[in-house]
Amino acid sequence: MTSEADRSQDEVAELVGRLVTPEETNGAERRRLLGRLSTVLVRSAKKTKDSVPGRGRWLADVFMNIAPRLPIRDAATLREHHYGLTGEQLADDLVRTAAKGTMAVGAVGGALAAAQFAAPPLLLSAPAQLVAETLVVAAIEVKLIAELHEIYGVPVPGTTTQRATAFAVAWARERGVNPLAPGSATIAVGAAAKTALRNRLMRTLGRHFTTLGPFFTGAVAGGTLNRIATKKLAQAVRADLRGRALPPA
Repeated sequence: MTSEADRSQDEVAELVGRLVTPEETNGAERRRLLGRLSTVLVRSAKKTKDSVPGRGRWLADVFMNIAPRLPIRDAATLREHHYGLTGEQLADDLVRTAAKGTMAVGAVGGALAAAQFAAPPLLLSAPAQLVAETLVVAAIEVKLIAELHEIYGVPVPGTTTQRATAFAVAWARERGVNPLAPGSATIAVGAAAKTALRNRLMRTLGRHFTTLGPFFTGAVAGGTLNRIATKKLAQAVRADLRGRALPPA
């Protein structure tokens, strides 16, 4: 029998899954989904008796439940979705799409926060909104890392959960996965990896506090900072993957 906690986790994963494909939703729908995600996260935090929704350990646990469910496309699907582009051109287009996605999430978050400044009682919900924004941006970037591995022909072996873990840790360390490294196929989130993931999520959360500026200045700042950070991450990961690409079969 499915518990209420499991249902909350499923709903969080479903909402994030819909938000990591911003090209399929308009601004109004993104605002609705982000608001719904904030509500579910607050409920989930209460169920786990965590009084601080933004606490690193809880945030990392929630994210690691999401990661294996992200819709990762293989190389053939990516080519189809990006008008037949291949190689560096396909990677460029994928990065542009991801950067637009994180920028859109930052802009939505900033717009919601600006509205909350206009109605002070609603400001109490802002931290949960920032947690939601952080999870979605992290998910978009982990999805980007996974799909860049597909484009550059650097397959990461293992189960869905093992691969998701590898990509999440790669995101935390801001680099690509080395499939030839010992244990890469069976990577587990050890103490050092958990710390890196928590720290990365908390840094991302801290960046999103810029969305709390009044008069929609937060929307501009949040969107811009997200776009810059996504492009910087992609640049580092692509540099790693260019040196690890396997020769064509």
